[in-house]
Amino acid sequence: MPIATVNPANGETLKTYEAMGDEEIERRLQLAEATFRTYRDAPFTDRARLLLRAADLLDGDREDIARVMTTEMGKPLAQARAEAAKCARAMRWYAGHAEALLADEVPDAADVADSGAARVRVRYRPLGPVLAVMPWNFPLWQVIRFAAPALMAGNVGLLKHASNVPQTALYLEDLFHRAGFPEGCFQTLLIGSGAVDGILRDERVRAATLTGSEPAGRAVAATCGEMIKKTVLELGGSDPYVVMPSADLDRAAEVAVTARVQNNGQSCIAAKRFIVHSEVFDAFAERFAAGMRALTVGDPTDEGTDVGPLATERGRADLEELVDDARRGGARVLCGGERPEGDGWYYPPTVLTGIDRELRIHREEAFGPVATLYRAADVDEAVLIANDSPFGLSSAVWTRDEAETARFARDLEAGGVFFNGMTASHPAFPFGGVKRSGYGRELSGHGIREFCNITTVWHGR
Repeated sequence: MPIATVNPANGETLKTYEAMGDEEIERRLQLAEATFRTYRDAPFTDRARLLLRAADLLDGDREDIARVMTTEMGKPLAQARAEAAKCARAMRWYAGHAEALLADEVPDAADVADSGAARVRVRYRPLGPVLAVMPWNFPLWQVIRFAAPALMAGNVGLLKHASNVPQTALYLEDLFHRAGFPEGCFQTLLIGSGAVDGILRDERVRAATLTGSEPAGRAVAATCGEMIKKTVLELGGSDPYVVMPSADLDRAAEVAVTARVQNNGQSCIAAKRFIVHSEVFDAFAERFAAGMRALTVGDPTDEGTDVGPLATERGRADLEELVDDARRGGARVLCGGERPEGDGWYYPPTVLTGIDRELRIHREEAFGPVATLYRAADVDEAVLIANDSPFGLSSAVWTRDEAETARFARDLEAGGVFFNGMTASHPAFPFGGVKRSGYGRELSGHGIREFCNITTVWHGR
């Protein structure tokens, strides 16, 4: 895939970049290693000051970088602005919390005495250069949720961004440079996917984090496993959205529409499988389909647009194949399901019901504004359908019944369970999944400690 900005609203190639050669990659790896040797000892106050400056600069750049993101991957402009604002808030959160999150821990006095020590401390020290392989769907947020905690922990970052968002990738390097971070603290590598393996094998790179597809995750995990390097993986998701009889049906249906089509439906944590109790299935399906039909699909730079184009032509073709396969397998289309005429990689908000468990769309992630509706007879069947997926990223449940709340919180196989609302990420709470959705956690104290050397410091009497 060429490193290029291709406007998904019309297919026009706006800017193309040459991939960095071996010499430039080597120069940047040397710089990352040299910078880490000094930056790792920078006081938290200095790191926080720099990160707060980056947040202020990002706020000032919000309109410009939002338009870049929209041009590169097609998200509606209002959502791009919101993404930039969220990134600035996350940077401020880590600037304010990192020192406490990484403070030395003092074990229980009885355990210290039992070990024969005079004193013991558990310390969190940075690992070194971390390679981040990031996707195009949230081209700022995916990077910042890695970079903010990594930099505050004293690590340095190397970014291999998706090849279709090069301008956003270069902006991020420039942002941290303008904020005053030492040269080499955060570098963008304009490289193709074929160069990743060699960089992962380099001893100067101490760890890797990847958000993206299962094949990419497997490749990174395999190499890092061979090299015995720490990894965090956030892969696909096919999140269940469960609606029980006690739910506020109007509100559940309204939020369901947003939960499905946010970011043009191209979100790992978007609700994708809607599992509705049979008592309210018909009423919910009617409301949900009506809400999906009412959305405005069009130019993502138009303030009135709800759903823009898919980011890539291949992505739209993959989504079409899933819908066509489902239709051939007996699924019923409540709305959408047909590619519109004209330029750009658009696909309409689509709702399918009558989904057989053997259909591809039941097992695979639909990365676009396509929802599948399932009927559940009771809470047991709802849990069964929700867990009948190779993925386990997050989930949402609508119920006012306390017993149902306890059951879903206990039994859903996911990294998050959100009640009476849609899944969202926040810097204070851990984010990640189970099963084929990956492993490790981002955000919160859990995320900042992923790329730290957890060191026991023991002093004898």
